[in-house]
Amino acid sequence: MICFRLKYILFFAIVCFFSSCSVSARLKKADKRYEIGEYYAAAELYNATQRSISKKDKALKASVLFKMGECYRLSNNNSKAIRAYSRAIASKYKDSEVYLRYAQVLQKNGQYADALKNYKIYLKSEPESLLAKEGIAACEQIDKWKKSPTRYVVNPASFLNSRKNSEFCPVFVGRNAESLAITTNRDNKINKKNSAITGLPNNNILFTKKNASGNWEDLQPFEAEFNTADDEGACCFSLDGKTIYFTRCRSVKGSSLGAEIYKSVRSGAQWASPEKIVLFNDSSISVAHPALSPDGKYLYFVSDNDNGFGGKDIWRSEIMSDGSYSMPENLGESINTAADEMFPSFDVKGHLYFSSNGHAGFGGLDIFKAVQDSLSDWRISNMGIPINSNADDFAITFDSEQECGFFSSNRKQSKGYDKIWSFLLPEVVFSIEGSVVDQDGNVLSDAVVKLIGNNGTNVKQRVKKDGSYRIVLSKNEQYVMLASSRGYLNNTFQLATDSLKDSKSFKHEFQLVSISKPVQIDNIFYEFGKWDLTPSSEKALQGLVKLLNDNPNITIEIASHTDMKGSDEFNMELSEKRAKSVVDFLIKSGIEPERLTAKGYGKSKPVEVGKALAKKYRFLKEGHLLDEKYYELFTAEQKEIIDQINRRTEFKVVKTTYNLY
Repeated sequence: MICFRLKYILFFAIVCFFSSCSVSARLKKADKRYEIGEYYAAAELYNATQRSISKKDKALKASVLFKMGECYRLSNNNSKAIRAYSRAIASKYKDSEVYLRYAQVLQKNGQYADALKNYKIYLKSEPESLLAKEGIAACEQIDKWKKSPTRYVVNPASFLNSRKNSEFCPVFVGRNAESLAITTNRDNKINKKNSAITGLPNNNILFTKKNASGNWEDLQPFEAEFNTADDEGACCFSLDGKTIYFTRCRSVKGSSLGAEIYKSVRSGAQWASPEKIVLFNDSSISVAHPALSPDGKYLYFVSDNDNGFGGKDIWRSEIMSDGSYSMPENLGESINTAADEMFPSFDVKGHLYFSSNGHAGFGGLDIFKAVQDSLSDWRISNMGIPINSNADDFAITFDSEQECGFFSSNRKQSKGYDKIWSFLLPEVVFSIEGSVVDQDGNVLSDAVVKLIGNNGTNVKQRVKKDGSYRIVLSKNEQYVMLASSRGYLNNTFQLATDSLKDSKSFKHEFQLVSISKPVQIDNIFYEFGKWDLTPSSEKALQGLVKLLNDNPNITIEIASHTDMKGSDEFNMELSEKRAKSVVDFLIKSGIEPERLTAKGYGKSKPVEVGKALAKKYRFLKEGHLLDEKYYELFTAEQKEIIDQINRRTEFKVVKTTYNLY
């Protein structure tokens, strides 16, 4: 019995020993893969190994789970990274960095409240962390940012994307934007090797061009010497389209040599064999994502050089006259952070664009615009929604003619595939349109509309036969418009575009008042049985003030009329006082007294029914006079309507030559 127990203990010890050796050996392999950046392969090894780790060894378990999270984060598997970090925290992983990384992937997943909580936990242990501070600032402002989208319009570039592969890093070939190159891992005859970094097929460079109809043709592989069994992509071209720089990640016997930049020059229809360019003396330093400045003097690129600010930084080298490259210079802390800054590019104006997960953003990589001021200091701005999202947004390229182009994003991709999206900034257009009619709504087809701007604009336009007009406006301007027609008073309108950011079409209908007949002033109200104007009359009277100011050479008569009720004497006195009340208001509003005459008519001038009244009130007949004889033919309810019609205040033009002679 004792011998049996000794054998059992010995057997168990041997099993534990070999199991421990197995775990240790597998972790060494995983760590090696992790150190050389083969995150997909390392994650597979860590995941397989962590299942064999004893529950008693919580520290080791937590460490492996954290490294798994790092591998998934760096190979763009966000959902698995969230689970791995969460398990590492539950296993009491001691390094507070786990809270920073957990917050970053939560933010990338759009879980801003949970991300904010974990950023704050990390900041307690690392109070000087700029990454945590930027993350907190972003999570706290995210609702505000979402409510202020930019004017960009984005859509999937369906003609460039496949269903089960990644397509990214679009770049126009040359100045005319008629050809486009992309990076993709879609299967082809040249390359069927999978990347140990992502677990996906290695990338190649494909290109397309527009045909005679302006449509993009099918994607074709770049020339054979560019696409090999290794990973190629993230390229750029000179403005003449004759020089290409591209990234190649070589591997030898399963070991990655890191990222390198290659160059090729086209002579005629042929590209020369690509040659590796040397930027750092140390060949172990990775360089990638080349971008040429618009003047062709500098090569911008990304590097993990330890002399940077952490993660991947953007650097540049001057291209010397002999074709060599100057000692690279880091773009500095305004651009680079302790996280990753990648995928530099330029628009035609020379503005720098790059992607970063270190500056405050929506999550993952965001695209930023960088402009140098007069002191050569960089001013950084997030390009906002909808260019950016909580996913990775990167590698933007601009058409040389207008504010449009393509960029890469893995938004709405459950498997993390990268896709290419188009973007367009619509032109901001301002205009004013409408029509010119008389007070009865009849078209004035011979009317003229004038527009004068504070920038010196002076436009004169005759309306169309239907009375309509349309005039294009400039931004940041103030305008005065005037509509005129023979036999009618002028009418003006003011508008401004100086506070507008989005396109707008102003609408305005000019109603011109006839010089030859009385015009009723609508919405004039008096106290019951009195001549005092009510406050609700002010808007209509201010309209009359405007009309008089628009037509400074006219004089008018203000005429007040009553209904059929009451004596002639009472109605005459009441109407005269009401007319005077209107004149007094106009004088107080700055109109010269000499231009105004008050006249009360009592009930002596009842309304003659016109087309508009006959259409509005079916019991009235066009041409009938609403006098006492006609009045008695109607019901009490109809009489009340007639009284309302007869109770009115009008004006008519007396002279059109005031102060002219």
